[in-house]
Amino acid sequence: MNVCIYRIPRNESIVFPASHCPNCGNNLAPRDLAPLFSYLVLKGRCRYCKSPIHWRYPLVELLTGFLFIALYCSLGLNLLLLKYLLLACFLVAISFIDLEHYIIPNKLVIALLGSGIVMGLLTREHSLVSVLLGMFVPFAALMALALISNGGMGGGDIKLAGVTGLFLGWPQSIVALILSCCIAGIASLIMLALKVKKRKDPIPFGPYYAAGIMISIFWGKPLLELYLAYSGF
Repeated sequence: MNVCIYRIPRNESIVFPASHCPNCGNNLAPRDLAPLFSYLVLKGRCRYCKSPIHWRYPLVELLTGFLFIALYCSLGLNLLLLKYLLLACFLVAISFIDLEHYIIPNKLVIALLGSGIVMGLLTREHSLVSVLLGMFVPFAALMALALISNGGMGGGDIKLAGVTGLFLGWPQSIVALILSCCIAGIASLIMLALKVKKRKDPIPFGPYYAAGIMISIFWGKPLLELYLAYSGF
């Protein structure tokens, strides 16, 4: 995961060269690549040059591990688990790339699209109509927002909204979109209040959309049922 997050925005291969320290260039041994364990053993520093290891590395490993365990506990051992594990991996990578570089690489969106098609055919979780609605409605909503706000929503976010509909279907995809907008709005207000961001500063939407998607996977249906019950529908 960390290899993808570091290399893809820099247009580097995720296969070659082997994993290495970005500071001194020494190749990392297998013992240096054990998630979290290596970071703790090395006390957060490169074995060779002793330069600090970026905080992102253990955070990505911890977050990915947590999502894997949570998805397994929620879905059990089946094809649906594989489908959503793939989605979680893509979302973690997209989130951290967007946070650092303010982009959602087309390579990841295309790979996510291919994965969504394959897993959709294997799992048959959603009908074709559900998938098409799940892709079109969030895509159209963010496209409209981008046009109204004169570019306030990035193209990567719009494409991500459409592609993730392959995984979520309808109406879960719109639940994810609404949740992500709420999370992004609250986070933006907090950052403005704390003066972490200014009003005209760009704010990456990818991480918030990823959070909305994951919440919708775990609690999308009960949240929708609760909303419909209280709204009188």
